[in-house]
Amino acid sequence: MAQQLDALDKQILSLVADNARIPFLEVARVCNVSGAAIHQRIQKLQQMGVLVGSEYVVDTYRIGFQTCAFVGIALSNVKMMDKVIEELKKIPQVVECHSITGAYSLLLKIYTKDNRQLMNLILDKISTINGVSHTETMHVSLNEHFRRQLNVFGNIPEEK
Repeated sequence: MAQQLDALDKQILSLVADNARIPFLEVARVCNVSGAAIHQRIQKLQQMGVLVGSEYVVDTYRIGFQTCAFVGIALSNVKMMDKVIEELKKIPQVVECHSITGAYSLLLKIYTKDNRQLMNLILDKISTINGVSHTETMHVSLNEHFRRQLNVFGNIPEEK
């Protein structure tokens, strides 16, 4: 369900989506309001669940995780999905998990040090989770060219 946001909320979201580390006073200057107003709005957006956390992005390649793979998971019983997801959360190399349409119930994004570690992770950990019928490694990423937050208020034209 979309949250009701005013023009100031949208302007703030546009700025922090581009740079989560932007100082509140810089946001206040751009928005032409006080720093206290920005602080209150950020807190409101967090309480609404519109802003969730903040993060640094780690260059996985530079720390030795050179394989990024997208793996589909078919479930033996769709009622097992929540339990399978809870088990997947315990595997640190699984960085994203999406429910999807099509032949697979879940799509994972996984980082490993190399292809051998990927194979071992799939065979020894993921495939052995109760409720996993089978997996398919659909794609191995050769290079991530960019990653960004969705900035609907700064980059995407509004529909008429």
